[in-house]
Amino acid sequence: MRKIFAISGFINYLLVVFLNAFTDLGHKIIIQNTIFKVYDGSEQIVLTAIVNTLILLPFLLVFSPAGFLADRFAKNDIMKYSAVFAVILTLIITYSYYNGLFTLAFFMTFLLALQSAIYSPAKYGYIKELVGDKYISAANGVIQAVTTSAILLGIIFYTIFFENMLNDDFSSKEDILKIIAPLGWLLVLGSIIEMYLAFKLANTNKIQSHEVFKIGEYFKGKYLKNNIKILRNNKDIFIAIIALSLFWSISQVILAIFGEYAKSNIGISNTIIVQGLMALSVIGIIIGSILAAKFAKYYINVGISAISAIGITIVVILIPFSTSIIILILEFILFGFFSGLIIVPLNSQIQHLSSRENLGKVIAGNNFIQTLFMVSFLLLSTIFAYFGTNAKILFYLMSLIGFYLSYILVKNYFVMAIWSFLELIFRSMYKFKYSGLENIPKDKAVLLLGNHVSWIDWFILQLPLQRRISFMIDKKIYNWKFAKPFFIKAELIPLSARAAKDSFNAASKKLKEKKIVVIFPEGEITRTKELSRFRRGYEYIDKNDAVLIPFYIDGVFGSIFSRYKGKKKRNLFKKREINVVFSKEVSQYIKADELKDVIEQLKIIKK
Repeated sequence: MRKIFAISGFINYLLVVFLNAFTDLGHKIIIQNTIFKVYDGSEQIVLTAIVNTLILLPFLLVFSPAGFLADRFAKNDIMKYSAVFAVILTLIITYSYYNGLFTLAFFMTFLLALQSAIYSPAKYGYIKELVGDKYISAANGVIQAVTTSAILLGIIFYTIFFENMLNDDFSSKEDILKIIAPLGWLLVLGSIIEMYLAFKLANTNKIQSHEVFKIGEYFKGKYLKNNIKILRNNKDIFIAIIALSLFWSISQVILAIFGEYAKSNIGISNTIIVQGLMALSVIGIIIGSILAAKFAKYYINVGISAISAIGITIVVILIPFSTSIIILILEFILFGFFSGLIIVPLNSQIQHLSSRENLGKVIAGNNFIQTLFMVSFLLLSTIFAYFGTNAKILFYLMSLIGFYLSYILVKNYFVMAIWSFLELIFRSMYKFKYSGLENIPKDKAVLLLGNHVSWIDWFILQLPLQRRISFMIDKKIYNWKFAKPFFIKAELIPLSARAAKDSFNAASKKLKEKKIVVIFPEGEITRTKELSRFRRGYEYIDKNDAVLIPFYIDGVFGSIFSRYKGKKKRNLFKKREINVVFSKEVSQYIKADELKDVIEQLKIIKK
């Protein structure tokens, strides 16, 4: 995580992202708070939904041009000129405040969003160019935390100023704008600083595109069809986009209806409290984003998104049953926490799987589909509200969407979700350190051979590897009635003394398929800290040009999962440190005694 801050230009980029979100959010909050003060009931929900629709609509209209610009030109140039445009827009917004021009100010939310829609593909595409694939998850975690921090501070900052500047001496929305007009200069100041920093961003574009944008094809919808086709060509990208679209749709509807729910069901009329409760979700997002980045230390962990979708659904179900502010605070923080855990892995997945030449189009397409979903959901919410549906019913409807979101992610990332759940448990107990991971090839068959020290060695070895490992497991355990379906799903290999040949043939087949197979030559979990006699069974496996990598696991001795308990007492409040060392490749024909000597040497190296 710390290494990405040392990347040249990363901190400057974070400041640009922060100021862009802070300024855009400021104007939106001012307009939403004005609506909150003047209107009630379904009228309030309808107008709030329209504001959100105006913010989202540009992402539909400029989908193709925004993607084209981000792929055709240097992404830092797109951000620079967008920042200039933002300065002009905030000056017009400030003019509308001072003159009480509510309709103009209302419409300016659309133009400010138009600037963001053009800016967005370049902003998110710049991440991959700046930090590379290695740090893409960590960077997305930090950027999500920074963006949501800007949103939180923007909500608090502009709402507090709005309430403190406003008095009871107003009779219309026009009066409110005139009273809070000086806030416009803060928007201008933020956009000017953003512009200054944007002009300092380095050009990271290494691929020069000569593509020409044809306006006729744009209006005929050809660009739209081609860009959607690009998204659908990669199943994992498309799943991530649909999942994010459903998530943001749920979020938008909750933001649109919570004000009316709080006013009608709890009796809260102060905008600081209403906006503050929703802003608390941002604290959760920051925590969730940072945790998501940690879970992606070795690879993009999409499994955590499936678990988070279930968490989001539970929170949405609980909110309409809550009337206590304390409970609502907890629920909104949890909603944000699960949001961070779902946003970061899926955004990282989209960026990682996209080719550099189509990165801008994919991100713009992501924005387009998400926006299409959000606008559709907001329109449905507006229609429901217009016909008198109360906020509670809309919460229940969103929980149904949450169930569907959970189903999609669990169905497609079931195995990863199980591993993520286990990782949550074991990371709370242990601290894992790995050496020699670079010795394990990413695209070849691998036979891992090492010591067997605990009941969780399978987890310890799998944690840093994205490729699924096939372990050999005692046939009696493999045939456990309730566990067997999971063992089959995990591609484990049953082993018994009577049918060892079948087990070795199964292992050979996995290696032919360029899989990773793990064998513990000791044959059982050791009862001492010393290596037991190594059995020769692995020598009879057809290696099929597989790479043989010895390993040594240390640090589990004395734990509840180890047979060797030892005499030394451990601090229950301190995480146990587990170290794993992977050797360089050894000969396919290495004998059991020689292999044991290699692993003994790894034990010495570890010390």
